[in-house]
Amino acid sequence: MRQIKLASPGGLNNLNVVEVDKPIAKAGQVIIKVAASSLNYHDLLVALGQIPTEDGRVMLSDCAGEIIAVGEDVSLWSIGDSVMSCCYPNWLEGPPQYHLLSFIGDNEDGYSTEYIAISEKSITRTPKDWTMAEAATLPCAGLTAWRALVNDGNLQAGETVLVQGTGGVSIFALQLAKSMGAKVIATSSSDEKLKKLLALGADEVINYKDEPQWGKAVLAKTGGLGVDHVIEVGGGGTFGESVRAVKLGGHIALIGVLSGPSVSEIILPRIFMKQIRLSGVAMANQQTQLAMLDYLDSVSIRPIISDTFDLAQLADAFQHQIDNKHFGKISISISQ
Repeated sequence: MRQIKLASPGGLNNLNVVEVDKPIAKAGQVIIKVAASSLNYHDLLVALGQIPTEDGRVMLSDCAGEIIAVGEDVSLWSIGDSVMSCCYPNWLEGPPQYHLLSFIGDNEDGYSTEYIAISEKSITRTPKDWTMAEAATLPCAGLTAWRALVNDGNLQAGETVLVQGTGGVSIFALQLAKSMGAKVIATSSSDEKLKKLLALGADEVINYKDEPQWGKAVLAKTGGLGVDHVIEVGGGGTFGESVRAVKLGGHIALIGVLSGPSVSEIILPRIFMKQIRLSGVAMANQQTQLAMLDYLDSVSIRPIISDTFDLAQLADAFQHQIDNKHFGKISISISQ
């Protein structure tokens, strides 16, 4: 079978296609024929060597596929079942604990492979009637947006959500928020992408290149009140404006560091004077993923996939991501 491994120290030139034997299921394991994956910013950092990992790591943390074999004592799944990955295969329920947070595609081998052997407890079903490519967009981006809005944010109909940019988490957050009766303000540096955001249901859009202090524009669009929730994926370069844009007692979900990991200006007084609730969000447990799947079965949301690459083109897919040419998710087709 085909597999892509990352040679140390990382870099797109160190993504190597290799041929290896198909795995055999041990007791308690299933074999998944991996149909699709999708790219996340975390995957890119691993690929570039900015998140160190073992030499020869099999990459990618998202997966949807079909169970083709089961080991002894497997009771949760049958051959032919459609399943999807959990980014933290050991974090089944409850609060996070360090020993549960082994991240697949980073701390352990992931899904840049045609077949994988994995514990039957480390996967979930897929949403009803979704394609494999669609389901493979959910474990990281979809689940992160869900936790930010639902578990940590307690989103209510009529509230306002600010999403930044047009990556996977932001697009999912827009779709989920609109399906729950919220209003959405979206930012981008591209007028073309802003039009797409409006077509997806965004109520207001802001070009942050035209308005670098876009937090003020958010206040203007909300009558000076600010938004109830900010999906903060930018990091150091955007956090100050997010603090400006959020309402008194509002919620900021800290998710990404696309513009850098540190904040240059001192904004702590604004945080506590506005009584902002901050939550750090890095995916969620399996129990939360199952709750998300139940909800998705009840609504008409489908992920936005702008581009699809074959597994052998993984380096090209990452370059496409670096160049910010995508809108929503980049899908990786692994086996037919």
